[in-house]
Amino acid sequence: MSRMLLEWIARALCCMVLLLPAAATGAQDEKVSLNFVNADIEEVVRAVSHITGRNFLVDPRVKGTINIISSTPVSASLAYDILLSALRLQGFASVESGGVTKVMPEADAKLHVGAAGGARGAGDRLVTRVYVLKYESAAQLVPILRPLIAPNNIVVAYPNSNTLVVTDYAGNLKRIEQIVEAIDQPSAEAPVVIPLKHVSAVELAQTINRLMQDAAPGGAGGGGDASQRFVLAADSRTNSLLLRTDNPARIARVHDLAGKLDIETGAPGNVRVVYLKNAEATKMAQVLRAVMSGDTSAAGAAASAATQGAAPAAPSGGGMIQADTASNALIITAPSAIYNNLRAVVEMLDVRRAQVFVEALIVEVTADKAAEFGVQWQSLGGTAGTQAGGGTQVGAGTNFGGEGTNILSVAGSIAKGAPVIGAGLNIGVLRGHNLGLLARALESDANANILSTPNLLTLDNEEAKIIIGQNVPFITGSYAQTGNTATATPFQTIERKDVGLTLRIKPQISEGGTVKLQIYQEVSSVQDKTINNAAGVVTNKRSLESSVLVDEGQIIVLGGLIQDSVSNGEDKVPLLGDIPLLGNLFRHETRRHTKTNLMVFIRPYVLRAATDSHGLTQDRYEYLRGEQKNGQLPSRALLPDMAAPQLPELVLKRELSLPPSPAAPAGSAPGGAPPTAPESP
Repeated sequence: MSRMLLEWIARALCCMVLLLPAAATGAQDEKVSLNFVNADIEEVVRAVSHITGRNFLVDPRVKGTINIISSTPVSASLAYDILLSALRLQGFASVESGGVTKVMPEADAKLHVGAAGGARGAGDRLVTRVYVLKYESAAQLVPILRPLIAPNNIVVAYPNSNTLVVTDYAGNLKRIEQIVEAIDQPSAEAPVVIPLKHVSAVELAQTINRLMQDAAPGGAGGGGDASQRFVLAADSRTNSLLLRTDNPARIARVHDLAGKLDIETGAPGNVRVVYLKNAEATKMAQVLRAVMSGDTSAAGAAASAATQGAAPAAPSGGGMIQADTASNALIITAPSAIYNNLRAVVEMLDVRRAQVFVEALIVEVTADKAAEFGVQWQSLGGTAGTQAGGGTQVGAGTNFGGEGTNILSVAGSIAKGAPVIGAGLNIGVLRGHNLGLLARALESDANANILSTPNLLTLDNEEAKIIIGQNVPFITGSYAQTGNTATATPFQTIERKDVGLTLRIKPQISEGGTVKLQIYQEVSSVQDKTINNAAGVVTNKRSLESSVLVDEGQIIVLGGLIQDSVSNGEDKVPLLGDIPLLGNLFRHETRRHTKTNLMVFIRPYVLRAATDSHGLTQDRYEYLRGEQKNGQLPSRALLPDMAAPQLPELVLKRELSLPPSPAAPAGSAPGGAPPTAPESP
């Protein structure tokens, strides 16, 4: 008998011995001994099913043998738990559903687990539980819990409801639940309010922030150590410090520093210097004097006095405020209580002002079409005989148009040997130097497409102006001086004016992102035909002046002109010119169609931070570099290569850097292009 047959008989006898007590009594509370050595999983599941009375559904992929040895008898319920533990060691899991225990690979078991089963599960049963967090972020807990869960099981976060969904063995979920409850707790330290009596909360907050952050491990704010990081802010309304940190030692240290520094000085009037970051010291001093004096007109009077060079009077509320323009700082002499109020006003007003980049688009499309046709003639018969005999001659003819188009003027220019003939097709009949017939046909088509995009960058509530054009002289008067000489000396007076493109704007930004713009736009040009005009040149002018509201980044039309004109001119001989077909010999006709489309658009961009202008600057800068590359001179075999100037590569740096040395400019471009200036932080 083979060895495999002996093992099979031993397993069968073992199962029969185990099943006898249960089959005889059918009681679940009786104890049984479990002894399985290299037993097939299906046979062990079948045996436990008889012992516990449970229904099992075994996946076909569940194969292998298990070993279970109990030195003392165990209850039927414990036998079920022992089976689940043995299956887990083999990579299999059980899922209870509808009174049936499903045995399947652990990797697939999580797809069959329901959340309801998680509430009743225990031991090595695979269950799913949902944890609703109140204080901590569910997404931040996932990396913490992932190492504590079996690799084949899952833990995911649902940010919308701040919940965790965990599928794992019930025994491990009890430990996960304890960890989640321990972490999901309100912050032990609420924000601390430290009221101050004498010192300014704004200044003290800046001082303590510099001291505490510089001393924190890992750099400013304590690096990645949450216990070392803290937030300290000033509430200027109540002159208090607001502190939040999870380190009690830091709270005590800030309390100690605030108590030592919040003392009243012995001097009745304290002199303090406040350095401004964004505002102008002169204007800020005028505002503070008006606040202290309580006079709404004080600011205007102070501005007028500053313009005239007179020193403004001291505020009636006590103290003194002086501006130092060289360092852009305020010198304030006032009691502590008044100074704290002034310091709070300075802190709220000394903020970075937003800038507005305005891009205007001026589009002009014109089309001019003209057509001309006419026949002119004059009698040439008997001209020679009349001149010789001195007799009388009767002549006839038609004449239309001006110089170069009139048959008489053309004939006269031919007789002089310098013919002047108008544009177009001209067909004539000549006898000697006499022109008897002139037929003209002309059609012209002129189109123009002009796009101008002037743009400006300016501060909020500050007017800016850009002019691109020429300064043209205009004659305003003339006279002649004779004096003691017989010959008069001519003299002219002229006035120079800007001719070209002018854009003048003054923006005002509202809190909602709307920009109010006061705009003046002008496009002017000199007519080429009037440059040598004795009375002066003639200019074409298109201007627009308006105040509009525009949403940030949106483009709107300011105004424009759409003009479409058709004109017709006809010269003819009465009666003869009206004859069908034959009348064309006695008629000259011109037609003209002129169409003008002119529109002005504008689009503002609000730049609130220093980095907002980086993308805008780089876009314009790279565009010009590309145009310079396209304008490089091509190589020729017989000509030397001459590189055109080109802008250097733009590097937007946020850190402070020193300018290049004048002796050896770093990063200078070929052709003598200047290097890029370092950007201020």
